[in-house]
Amino acid sequence: MRLIIRNGWAAGLLSIAVGLGLGLATLTAAYAQAKQIPMRDFFKNPQESAHQISPDGKYLSWLAPYERRMNVFVKSLNGGDAWRVTSETARDISGYFWKGDRILYVKDFGGDENFHVVSVNLKGEDLKDLTPGEKVRAMIVDALVDHDNYIIVSHNKRDSKVFDVFRTDVKTGEQKLIAQNPGNITSWMTDHEGKLRIAGTTDGVNTTLLYREKEEEAFKPILTTNFKEQVEPILFTFDNKRLIVQSNRGRDKTAIFEFDPLTVKEGKLIAEHPEVDMGSVNYSRKRKVLTVANYTTWKGQRQFLDKEAENMFKAVEKKLPGYEIAFTSTNKAEDKYIVATFNDKSRGKRYLYSKADDKLDFIADISPWLPEAELADMKPISYQARDGLTINGYLTLPKGVAPKNLPVIVNPHGGPWARDEWRFNPEVQFLANRGYAVFQMNFRGSTGYGRKFWEASFKQWGKAMQDDVTDGVHWLIKEGVADPKRIGIYGGSYGGYTTLAGITFTPELYAAAVDYVGVSNLFTFLNTIPPYWTPYLAMLHEMVGHPEKDKELLTSASPALQADKIKTPLFIAQGAKDPRVNKAESDQMVEALKKRGVTVEYMVKENEGHGFRNEENRFEFYEAMEKFLAKHLKR
Repeated sequence: MRLIIRNGWAAGLLSIAVGLGLGLATLTAAYAQAKQIPMRDFFKNPQESAHQISPDGKYLSWLAPYERRMNVFVKSLNGGDAWRVTSETARDISGYFWKGDRILYVKDFGGDENFHVVSVNLKGEDLKDLTPGEKVRAMIVDALVDHDNYIIVSHNKRDSKVFDVFRTDVKTGEQKLIAQNPGNITSWMTDHEGKLRIAGTTDGVNTTLLYREKEEEAFKPILTTNFKEQVEPILFTFDNKRLIVQSNRGRDKTAIFEFDPLTVKEGKLIAEHPEVDMGSVNYSRKRKVLTVANYTTWKGQRQFLDKEAENMFKAVEKKLPGYEIAFTSTNKAEDKYIVATFNDKSRGKRYLYSKADDKLDFIADISPWLPEAELADMKPISYQARDGLTINGYLTLPKGVAPKNLPVIVNPHGGPWARDEWRFNPEVQFLANRGYAVFQMNFRGSTGYGRKFWEASFKQWGKAMQDDVTDGVHWLIKEGVADPKRIGIYGGSYGGYTTLAGITFTPELYAAAVDYVGVSNLFTFLNTIPPYWTPYLAMLHEMVGHPEKDKELLTSASPALQADKIKTPLFIAQGAKDPRVNKAESDQMVEALKKRGVTVEYMVKENEGHGFRNEENRFEFYEAMEKFLAKHLKR
C-alpha cells in the first residue's frame, strides 16, 4: 500500500507536501492564471488514436473521425495517401485489430454493451458480422495472431447467461463449436498454440480453476478458492506446460508467479511489490520471454524482466523527456513499434520506432488543440479516514490560483472495485480549467492496494466507503483548500451512487451534485443486473448485501429510499440503454424528489448506455454540467 513511503515514489508525495505538516503553500507557483479553454476541446473525439502496425509491418492503422464517429483508417508505411476502411455512423468503434488482410472491430448498439465482432477487408468491402443475433454479446478469447483466417470467440447466443466458445473463420463467418458452457464457466483461456485448455467456474462465491493437457480431453477441476483469494491465469509459459498467474493466495498483495497445474502450487516468484498489487505482464511472442511486470503506486510503474526490453525502453525514454511512454503495438518481427507518450496534462503523441536503427518518427498528436502549458498538475495526496485507514488519492488545483478557499468538485470513481490513477483525465482538466479544485480519492475497496483494503469495502456502500469520501472533504476544509460553502460532488456509476449518498447522508456538506448513470436503490440495482452477471450474484450479495438477509442495511444505504433528506441541487444524466445501471435507478430518484416538490435537472439519452459515448451527447452533457455547477458554486 502507499501507506508506506519508499522506492522513489515518495518524491511525488513529498512534492505536494499535503498531510505531512507542511500545508499547501508549496503547491503554488507564480503562474499567470490559465486561459479558459473551450469545453468542446476537452471532449471532442481525438484527431487520431489507437495506432497499430500491421503484422507484416507494411501498414499503419488508426482511428479517426468520420461523420463524427471514430473509424479505422490505413496507410502504407512506404508512402501514399491514407484511406478509410470502416464506415460506422451510429457509434464509435470501440476497438479493432489486424487479421491478415482484414480488419476486425467490435461494436455495440446504442450503448447496450452487446458487442459484436465485425470483419472487413482493407478496401472496406466484404463486411461480415461474425457474431450476429439480437442481444448477443461476444468476446475475443484468442486473436490467433499466427493464423490469418481464424479467431476464437465466445458469445451468449444460445443462453444469455453463459458464453460458449467457437473457432470462427473471419472471411466466411463460419463458426465451429470448441466448448459448450455447462452453465457455470465464467472465463476461458488458450495456450500459445491457440488450444483451449483453461476455464474458470463460479458458484457465486467459490471459484474453480479447470485444466486439461490436451484440447481433446475433458476439463478437470484442479483448484477451488473463495472469491476473495485469487489465482488468476495470465498466460501459459512458452512450453505450454505451466501458467503465469496473479495470486494472492496466502498473502495480502497480489504477486506474479509460475504455477504448475499438476502440483497445483505457485512456483517461481516472478514479481511482487511490498505495498501494492502487481498487475499485467508483457511478453515477447517472437523471443518467447516475459519482458515487463506492471503495477501502480501513485502512477504506473514497471518491473523489467528482460534486459533487451529494458534497454529499448530506456533508449526511447531518453528521446522523450517529460513524458511517460508505452509501447502499444508491434509487428510480428518485433522490429517496429508504436510508442505512446502521455502525462497528466496531455493525451500525448504517437511515434513509430524502428528498433534496428534506434529511430523515432512522429506520427500524430492525439489532441493538438489542448495547450499543455495551460493545464493543471495532478498531484498525489493521502489522508487518514476516521478509523485510521490511510486513503490515497489525487488533488488537481486550478492553474495559477492560490490553493485557498477554492470551490471544489469531489470526484469519486466508479467500480467501485477499480481505482483512480495519475493520467490525463479530460473531466478533471476541464473542471480545473473552470477554476475548481478536483479531489479524487481511492476509498476502501479500490483495487491495487491489497486484499485487506479491498475486503474492507464489503457491505459498506453508503457506510465506511462513504465515510472515506466525507473524511477527505473535511480534510480539504481543514487544510484550507476548500471553501466549505462551495463544495460540489460529481461521479459516474458507483461514483454516481456516492454522489447521491453524499447528498442524502451528509446534505450539509455539498452545495451541488451531478449524478451520472448512478445507482440509487440497492434493491432494484441487484434485481436488474445483466443476465451474464447472474453467475456472480451470490458474490455481489456478499460484497454489497443480500436483499432479504441484509434488508435493513440495503434500505439504510439506498438514497432513493431516503430522498426526503436531500436538499442539495441535483443534476442527473442517464443512458436509456444502460445494461448495468438500469434507467429505473435514475427515474425513481427523480420521481421521489419531484413528489417533494424538489427540482432536479434530468438528461436522458435514448441512444446511450453506461456513459455517453457519442460526441454530440458528451457536448450537451458537459455544457449542462458546466452551467449547473457555475450556478451553484461560483460566487
